Amino acid sequence: MAKKPKTIITCAVTGAIHTPTMSDALPYSYDDITSQAIAAAEAGASILHLHARNPETGAPSVDPEDFRPFLGRIKQATDSVVNISTGGSLTLSIQDRILPTKTFSPEMCSMNMGSMNFSFHPLARRYDSWKFDWEKDYVANSDGNIFRNTFRDIQEAATTLAPHNVKFEHECYDVGHLYNLRFCMDIGLFKAPIFIQFVMGILGGIGADIDNLVFMKRTADKLFGDDYRWSILAAGAAQIPMATTASQMGGNVRVGLEDSLFISRGVLAENNAQQVAKIRRIVEELGHDIATPDEAREILDLKGGDRVAF
Repeated sequence: MAKKPKTIITCAVTGAIHTPTMSDALPYSYDDITSQAIAAAEAGASILHLHARNPETGAPSVDPEDFRPFLGRIKQATDSVVNISTGGSLTLSIQDRILPTKTFSPEMCSMNMGSMNFSFHPLARRYDSWKFDWEKDYVANSDGNIFRNTFRDIQEAATTLAPHNVKFEHECYDVGHLYNLRFCMDIGLFKAPIFIQFVMGILGGIGADIDNLVFMKRTADKLFGDDYRWSILAAGAAQIPMATTASQMGGNVRVGLEDSLFISRGVLAENNAQQVAKIRRIVEELGHDIATPDEAREILDLKGGDRVAF
């Protein structure tokens, strides 16, 4: 009898975009990030995608000292793969954004595969009060920012982090980003097997619908053949439906409060673990097994948790 497919669940625990005002469940203190990451791992997430925040202001942070207090505690309490974001903030340089990965040498980190109009300014009109002083302007002015990820930026990140043998989660927000990744592989920046995260439903990127998912998957098949593994991240209300569809197409899934603050339409999630438990139940009921952290390491050809610097 053939083995059941193994589905990797990634949980994006806290993000650089959504603010605590929008949901009290979104963690920003060291203790809350730690506890929610551990709970997500216990619920079935084999990969934890992590940003950091300044615990006093709640602002996005790429200061390694804002990662240090929770990375070691998460490693001690779980066997999950740690994936550190290199996204950070729309206003930071690539040198700033890769500093936490350079410092801590995790098994994985994100790698955005193209510049784009990444905006969330419509959210500014939905709220009258803000928890922190910086939030309203940051959100409202995102319509004037370009999320910069030039070929030079990508090359600098890849070459700087190469000695760390980190596996990149190549975040592709549109089909052109897949062609960017193919070019970067052709010039030797990345080696197979690569791990692609189809990011769907972000304003400025490809929309979250099944036709677009099929198109992205078909294009990746054409460009990378058997040399890639893939997952899907769908924003907002599309998170669970698109993850469910992707799991039945042979893909892996990402959920978490970074990508959606909701557990169902109009209902805020209580925490990250609630979203992980929901997609796990759905995927398992549809006949798939959930990959353990060690199985995820094997599938993605990771270096192992004993070779990180935290």
